[in-house]
Amino acid sequence: MPNDISKRAREICLLAPILPVLVVRDAAHARPLGEALVAGGLRALEVTLRTPAALEVIGKMAAVSGGIVGAGTLITPQDVFAAKDAGAVFGVSPGATDELLAACRQADLPLLPGAATATEAMRLLALGYDTLKFFPAEASGGAPALKALAAPLPQIGFCPTGGVTAENAETYLGLPNVICVGGSWVAPQSLIRAGKWDEITAKARRASSSRPLT
Repeated sequence: MPNDISKRAREICLLAPILPVLVVRDAAHARPLGEALVAGGLRALEVTLRTPAALEVIGKMAAVSGGIVGAGTLITPQDVFAAKDAGAVFGVSPGATDELLAACRQADLPLLPGAATATEAMRLLALGYDTLKFFPAEASGGAPALKALAAPLPQIGFCPTGGVTAENAETYLGLPNVICVGGSWVAPQSLIRAGKWDEITAKARRASSSRPLT
């Protein structure tokens, strides 16, 4: 049976077929970027903890009406608590350690933990996680590898991330075990730096019209 943290993570993943993976270097961009993505139909937003501004970005983006902001690249328990304090309402990790899982339970933070192999996925399933991040997707065999996992592990839903693009997203979304995909193409750095929010909204609208098979 899925645990509550995994159940809530799946509910967030089901909000839209694309989960934007955001690397934001300037906190001043947080609110207009969040508003642009939500206006395009993408409500769940993953802000990666890869820049010094990330926690401030999460705080500002959390104020966007209709947005559900999470923290990506959670590695340590300290990352979990800092993200929760900043305003994140879910978390995403490239993998899963016992310490990270315990911290998310303590912080009551819905988590999308990462797995790239059947063994990793089975371990997480045994712990009650039935909604996982498949990472790095393309480097781990891409859609064919993920499709192969569907037969022995049909109860697991995945969000593939890492090398997912506008060109191959539909292939992933056509798999029976894919709930949504994560990607950065919806909000490229060039458009963020230029403040071209209308163009980002247009990209988000096209992305939100994609439909997973499940």
